[in-house]
Amino acid sequence: MPLLARTILTPLHIDVRRGAVADLATILVDGRISAGGDVAVVVGPGQGEQIAELIRPSLRSADVFTVAGATLDAADDLGAKLRSRSYDAVVGIGGGKTIDVAKYAATRRGLPMVTVATGLANDGIASPVASLITDGIKGSYGVHIPIAVIVDLDFVEAGPERHNRAGIGDVISNISALADWELARQVRGEPVDGLAASLARMGAEAVLAHQGDMGDDAFVTVLAEALISTGLAMAVCGTSRPASGGCHEIMHAIDALYPETASHGELAGLGALFCTFLRGDRRRFAEISACLARHGLPRLPAEVGLTDDQFVEAVQFAPATRPDRYTILEHLAMSPTETRERLADYAGALRDRLG
Repeated sequence: MPLLARTILTPLHIDVRRGAVADLATILVDGRISAGGDVAVVVGPGQGEQIAELIRPSLRSADVFTVAGATLDAADDLGAKLRSRSYDAVVGIGGGKTIDVAKYAATRRGLPMVTVATGLANDGIASPVASLITDGIKGSYGVHIPIAVIVDLDFVEAGPERHNRAGIGDVISNISALADWELARQVRGEPVDGLAASLARMGAEAVLAHQGDMGDDAFVTVLAEALISTGLAMAVCGTSRPASGGCHEIMHAIDALYPETASHGELAGLGALFCTFLRGDRRRFAEISACLARHGLPRLPAEVGLTDDQFVEAVQFAPATRPDRYTILEHLAMSPTETRERLADYAGALRDRLG
């Protein structure tokens, strides 16, 4: 993956609370973002359209564009629309797919971006990465991080619970990604950015230790802040290394081989738990397993609709999804037979914990 955009390292405004959307119009006419509300509002179907209608009366000159699907074509089409007139900023309202399209188009147009997240499915809320599909393959594109990030817990609560819980898996996977980064430092001399690692670890540890659930505002706030801090970690070091290791290689492999199997966060959490087992880190394996179980997230291939053979195939293919990465998967370089044996051991370890 190429170096990510680093022009903005921290958003000017971060707001995570109930009722945050009520102040959105005021934020958008902040002199640092827009002098009078000349903004392009990008929404997906559903809650994004609802929020756009709430703020439209307060903005002097806002155009609303609806996008469907996180494809490169959709992002390029949006970029063409942004060239139709002069805008001060782009506001992306909705879930990860809508925000990724808006981030990409805004970056290519050289406009500041404001994120209004209605879900907590992954760390794309404030990350310098846009995940877009082209020719049926999901690719990662470097973009500028948002200049402001708003998460209204009222709208998060109104969204699908499974969708939001998936963000837990994505945050927890930071633990595995950071272990892979340290392994690459030890084996290949790859430099590790301490500040980026600390930001990614801080959020993951907070979610890992919190005993609340998605019905608890305190926990949801911690989750949202952890997803945001993960995005900032990637912006600080200029790569996705703090949040993407063998866990995400497995996730990308499953996406490529068996599309629509499960969400990004669900697969990242499963991949992180398996990679942690491969490292032999019993303490972390127990902690991550307990956290995923507590929040009803998958820990076995069957729980995302995959057979063991399909999961083994994905693990074998995983390193090809990120040829530049060195993770526990590249380090062990397991054969299909070895992978199948380790998967059986992994399932046995989970059964022992349940027993």
